[in-house]
Amino acid sequence: MKAYPELAAVRAAMATAPDIYQPSVFWRDASATIVDELCAGGIEHFRSMETPLNYFVPTWGVPVSGFTAEQVQALTGLLARDYPGATKAQLAMAQFLSGESAAQADYRVLKAADDPTRLPHLHTFSESEAGSPVGQMSFEGRRFSRSSMNYLLGLAMLKKHLGAELPRVVLEVGGGFGTLGEVLAASGMPDWRYIDIDIPPTSFVAQWYLEQALGASRVTGWAQTHGQASLHIETLPPASVLAAWQIEQLQGRVDLFVNFISFQEMEPHIVRNYLAQAMRLQARWVLLRNLREGKQKRVPGQRHGVDDPVTGDDYPDMLPGYDVVERATLPFGFKTVDGFHSELTLLRRQS
Repeated sequence: MKAYPELAAVRAAMATAPDIYQPSVFWRDASATIVDELCAGGIEHFRSMETPLNYFVPTWGVPVSGFTAEQVQALTGLLARDYPGATKAQLAMAQFLSGESAAQADYRVLKAADDPTRLPHLHTFSESEAGSPVGQMSFEGRRFSRSSMNYLLGLAMLKKHLGAELPRVVLEVGGGFGTLGEVLAASGMPDWRYIDIDIPPTSFVAQWYLEQALGASRVTGWAQTHGQASLHIETLPPASVLAAWQIEQLQGRVDLFVNFISFQEMEPHIVRNYLAQAMRLQARWVLLRNLREGKQKRVPGQRHGVDDPVTGDDYPDMLPGYDVVERATLPFGFKTVDGFHSELTLLRRQS
């Protein structure tokens, strides 16, 4: 078992934070399980651990695809047994079950949508292998996870509307393992800053990951900032990973506020509070990716679900003074096989 004193300290601090910054019902049990897995297996392997893979380390294949590893093995074995000479069919099945086919489709959208002559550059990104990733794909010599591809597609959508503006200061709530910060580091933008606001243990993992990907000198976290009464954005290093309640200490202005997928896992009053903080910081752009229909409601015995779903129609109402610039599932989002729409919504603050 490994001990992480900083993780223990920030979780102890969270216990005394306002309720609105505590883990939502969706995350409450999972957070404790993730801590146990990190201590048992080591943070350096978090991208191959069961609970992170089910919560904040998305893949194109198992487990996000809906198949289990046992089902994948059984299906590929069945095809090889019954059609031993069907090499093309076996390859096609392997690409489908591994998620490679879906990943390649996402990459084609990115290639078609992006203008590589304009900032922020998206064509220069290649993902770190820190964290022992499973399901990482390689196209044209560059590495991607589903997490990084989701952000790249979202930024490709944003980039269509930016004109001469550059989103130099980016604030994200619920940044997973810090992928967006890694993407921004490869974007070619001058003087960029990325601030990730999250609950531990996810925030602890994101800080570790960004330290591996960017270098520890370019990253700060709760341990270095929790004693400060206010945090001025312009004085922060390129990447900061702060505890949820520290969002109220931020001072300054934000060019882009981002939430990808995690608002759908929160209750409406929590989402309203974070968006109010984004408005306080005068975010020029707001980029969201969440379920149009909202997350399924929690039922007894079910791990995933919320008490009161936040739907796609709720976000414009929660952001008075902002106009919807674009809202769509395709081409940059995703429709699930069971009919849910993971859509992107881009809003701009009124002048």
